[in-house]
Amino acid sequence: MESKASKGEVHVIVFPYPIQGHINPMLQFSKQLASRGLKVTLATTSTFSSKFKKLKSSSITIETISDGSNEVATPENVDAYIEKFDVVAPRSLSQLIEQKIGFEHCDVRCLIYDSTIPWALDIAKKFNIYGASFFTQSCLVSLIYYQVYHGILSVPIQGPGICVAEMPFIEATDLPSFVRQVGVHPSLEKLVIDQFSNYGEADWRFFNTFEALESKAVKWMTNQWPVKTIGPCIPSTYLDKRLPDDKDYGLSLFEAQTDACIQWLDAREPTSVVYISMGSLASLGREQMGEIAKGLQKSNKYFLWVVRSSEENKLPMNFKENISEKGLIVNWCPQLEVLAHCAVGCFVTHCGWNSTLEAISLGVPMVAFPQWTDQPTNAKCIVDFGKIGVRVKVDKRGLLTADEIEFCIQEVMDGKQTKEIKNTATKWRHISKQATEKGGSSDRNIEEFVSKLLYS
Repeated sequence: MESKASKGEVHVIVFPYPIQGHINPMLQFSKQLASRGLKVTLATTSTFSSKFKKLKSSSITIETISDGSNEVATPENVDAYIEKFDVVAPRSLSQLIEQKIGFEHCDVRCLIYDSTIPWALDIAKKFNIYGASFFTQSCLVSLIYYQVYHGILSVPIQGPGICVAEMPFIEATDLPSFVRQVGVHPSLEKLVIDQFSNYGEADWRFFNTFEALESKAVKWMTNQWPVKTIGPCIPSTYLDKRLPDDKDYGLSLFEAQTDACIQWLDAREPTSVVYISMGSLASLGREQMGEIAKGLQKSNKYFLWVVRSSEENKLPMNFKENISEKGLIVNWCPQLEVLAHCAVGCFVTHCGWNSTLEAISLGVPMVAFPQWTDQPTNAKCIVDFGKIGVRVKVDKRGLLTADEIEFCIQEVMDGKQTKEIKNTATKWRHISKQATEKGGSSDRNIEEFVSKLLYS
């Protein structure tokens, strides 16, 4: 069947929220679309556009739009950032689409936008093109926000917890922080809840997950409006290997100390190393950093700890020198390469959804130490639903003690549950790979979308 494109190559514009954790999965989805014959423009802000590595696909271009700011959104400046973004970005995005539509050999068919930017759908309609909403968080977290938006759940959540989508009871401590502690970050709370303000009007709703991982949540959401699982959106080398040389996302705000990490891991025995990272945003207190440092030492395991340069001053005095035989501390690392390394036996994680999917896809057992936003719910998925790790218990001050982190590491690496956790992690690794392989659930959904654009 021949494409009905009348003006040339069928083109999609991808518009993620300008945060690294949102851009990376949408960039990975863009690579999948480009490999299937679509021309892709990824629109991002100047802060990020200069941070992209050269993309191997000639079918993906990066275009810069204005967000009214010269800084990255952080928990400290997020209110002011969102206010500027919602005023400036719509005009800039409209100008970009208008420019692309004006090209002689450019047939713009669809705007794929981050679900946290619902106004982008209005822009798609303005230009009479399809609008597809892309959810970078789990389907379960999205389901909870959906029910809050529609008044099915009242916030703040009262009582010990909730039951949703015929799933096991979700305790209050497992809920997203935005529905458990309302008013702490009002702009972010509005951002995640308002994802569903025009949810039913989108032409597609994509979720960075895979069907087997969240079957009940996916089924519940599909009963409201059809959803398409298209994940895990991680580089192909670590899943189906269908995209040649697709070894990393192609974007990072931080410079990874790759050689130091991999050479150090190469010198370690299989499954002997604890890898710990709190992601690109989390900021721990000095006392908490001290407890983690003490716990790692007490565990008597080799460890690779990512401590961003802005956090290094919180480490105990002379800690780096004292642990030189057992540990390596770096400011940033190539996380996928590290998780894929045979020396890594445990991942102490903040449970960001991207990190969670990466660990699941690579079969790495986890110690869950969630901080905020969706992370407590992701920890629930890791421990109770996926059964691929344990969750730390914090004390009355909310502090993870040295004894607790030592206990959890031992439980995952040398405890009674170790064999079961490792076997389950391996099982999920195979299932995640199957989802993205030819004919898998995520692959079929992507193929269906591309066929609709090419032949309609």
